Amino acid sequence: MRWHRPERISYLRREMSLTILVVFSVCWCFGSLAQSDSRNSSATQASANNNTAVATELRRAADLLRSGNLDQAELILRRVLSSSENADAHNLLGVILDQRGKTAEAEREYRAALRLNPNHVSALANLGVLLAHSKREDEAIKIFESVRRLSPDHPEATINLGLLYASRNDYQRAAELLARANELQPHTFDILYHLGAALYDLKRLDEATTAFESAVAVSPNAAEPVYFLGMIAFQRGQDEAASDLWEKALVLRSNYAEANFMLGELSAKHQDYSAARDYYERAWRQDPTLSVYYIRLGGVYLLLGNPNQALKIFQSAAERFPTIAEVHYFAAIAGRGVGNYDLALAELQKSLALQPNSADSLALSGAINLDRANLLEAEKLLRRALTFNQQHFNASYDLGRLLVKTNRYAEALPLLQRAAKINPNRVEVHYQLYLALSRLKRKTDADHELEIYKQLREKEKVQKPGR
Repeated sequence: MRWHRPERISYLRREMSLTILVVFSVCWCFGSLAQSDSRNSSATQASANNNTAVATELRRAADLLRSGNLDQAELILRRVLSSSENADAHNLLGVILDQRGKTAEAEREYRAALRLNPNHVSALANLGVLLAHSKREDEAIKIFESVRRLSPDHPEATINLGLLYASRNDYQRAAELLARANELQPHTFDILYHLGAALYDLKRLDEATTAFESAVAVSPNAAEPVYFLGMIAFQRGQDEAASDLWEKALVLRSNYAEANFMLGELSAKHQDYSAARDYYERAWRQDPTLSVYYIRLGGVYLLLGNPNQALKIFQSAAERFPTIAEVHYFAAIAGRGVGNYDLALAELQKSLALQPNSADSLALSGAINLDRANLLEAEKLLRRALTFNQQHFNASYDLGRLLVKTNRYAEALPLLQRAAKINPNRVEVHYQLYLALSRLKRKTDADHELEIYKQLREKEKVQKPGR
């Protein structure tokens, strides 16, 4: 049985960056309380006394809020607001409501504070946090940018802006902001970690290494920066170092799905498919929400010669991720592997409904129709696959062998030669080249391809998959 290998074997690589969680701090501080006039009128003195009383109440409410006594703090603030409008009181009340999960009410209080004082930095910062938590990132960014215009080195706004830009893949801006945040609050784990992640995504690996190593120094038991140090080693081709770092990450956090997955990738890279299967399976069980874990686990079962188990994995994935074309494509590969062509074609129809121009799915559909001797349909599908990707090995090879099968040797030859150029180690393409060249009476070339075929066959015999 010839497995139909996907062309995009490493399409998931970028997906493996850890999702950066946007962690926000809720801040509060007093805006500028109205100051009394220095004139010695009784009205001015009364106003000054009232301001002093209000300030005292606000400080008391803030202290209660810091200590977690929200109920008592809320009573004081509502009492203050019942007698007069005050931006600081609205801001602090917004913090309380925000912490209680009353988002709409909290937003009203922050905006009330800003109507009274448009430059109230604390209210702006807290509103930005609320908007970010509410998935209103555009508004949050505008608010935090406003905070930084008023207070360029505001630590929370600088950090939060950096995280927001990172979540939008604007890693350059994120790195600039987080680097500044690191200057404002050095030796802070969250800043160092997210700075490292932004630099990593910018492929500034030396700087990312420094940030992650600093994060480890601050928090030695944190698994995430150790994982990323492993990713950097892996990108540099330092496989042994990468393995050691990912194993260390697993010691720090045993249910670290990403670390297990990358150890599976490393094992598969070195063709240790049994070890890869074990790592992939751990990752899959620890986090069944990622389709790529199913795809890799099913794929390694195919490589280990167990298409039935692969089919179970892929069918489970297809049920869980019905709108992901690749899942149906891989289910079709496994279906073909167990000889269930009807199932395979049904899965390919689903895949093509989602991605009509997929050269992979078209080529596999063509190959299955060729297996079933539906030559006209097979040729149509394979030619269509090549219109979307002329360098597609499977489409080139299968159309070439179809043309050999139908005695169109001259037409088959350039397709098979292209396939051999794309993947010179695929034994079957050299055999088809031998057949085509023999029929074309090119004995020397045919003998050369036959010799390559025999050498590759001998090489396959000594290899032991799953070692």
